Amino acid sequence: MKVPITQSKLWQKLQDDLGEKSFLETGDDYQYLAILKSLPAGNYLYCPYGPVAENKTGFKDALRSLEALAKEKNAIFIRIEPPEAELSHYLPKSTKKSQDLNPKETWLLDLTGNEEEFKARLPSRLLRYYKTAEKKGITIEESHNKEDIQYLLSLQKALAKEKGISTFSLNYLETELKQPFATLYLVRYEDPETKKNEIVAAGLVFDDEDTRYNLQGAQSEQGRKLHATGILTIKLILDAKAKNLKTFDFWGIAPEDAPANHPWKGFTDFKKTFAGYEKARTGTYDIVLKPVKYRLYCLLRRLRRLI
Repeated sequence: MKVPITQSKLWQKLQDDLGEKSFLETGDDYQYLAILKSLPAGNYLYCPYGPVAENKTGFKDALRSLEALAKEKNAIFIRIEPPEAELSHYLPKSTKKSQDLNPKETWLLDLTGNEEEFKARLPSRLLRYYKTAEKKGITIEESHNKEDIQYLLSLQKALAKEKGISTFSLNYLETELKQPFATLYLVRYEDPETKKNEIVAAGLVFDDEDTRYNLQGAQSEQGRKLHATGILTIKLILDAKAKNLKTFDFWGIAPEDAPANHPWKGFTDFKKTFAGYEKARTGTYDIVLKPVKYRLYCLLRRLRRLI
């Protein structure tokens, strides 16, 4: 049973450091990490990319355990994101489809195989940029210094403004970087003429026992001209391979039927230049326990989005 990092003890430690209350439960054929969230209308439980189950029986056992926990915590609903799409057939009748929080589809790259097989999965153009990067004044460094997270945040804010998407707070990113599974990569460029030195791209990755998750990343306009994200992605993948990890998770792509103006369209086209494969998850669903309060929550949620 493959457990994503968001349903592991590692993620529970991150939640503890963020001041969240969470509950990790393991059964014979299931596991879940449920985070208790508070709303004006009451509480709910959230399982990011969970619960994880070996089979239909395990999934139903996990839901029973979650419902018991939810009643104990006086929760209005349970928000789940089962990682296996086929598990959606076994959701209870009280389940409502919610807006997806984590990406429903992602792109995965197989890191196994000999060097020749592995390199064949990488875009030759990006490999060429990577090999010549240093000659052009581009270097990549790793950091676990929380002061360096400001570079990522600054680049993300610019990207969020351009794409109309949201970003995380400084405290959230700093807390992520504190975790033993997190590494920040910074792409530095020194202009050969002006000698100006700047960070043109940054990426934050998480590693568990067999997967590298490429969760956070952004580049500047100068970085775009230098193909900084492409060069950085090759570095992230090669480092993951060197650590004997088996999979590189690009963390989210746009759906197949997404319109041309989808905010992830460019990201998706880039990720699919790697010879990987798509992984479809179930999406985000709410198991409703208190219908009246849940309707009130949905109304308030819609109003907040309109505002």
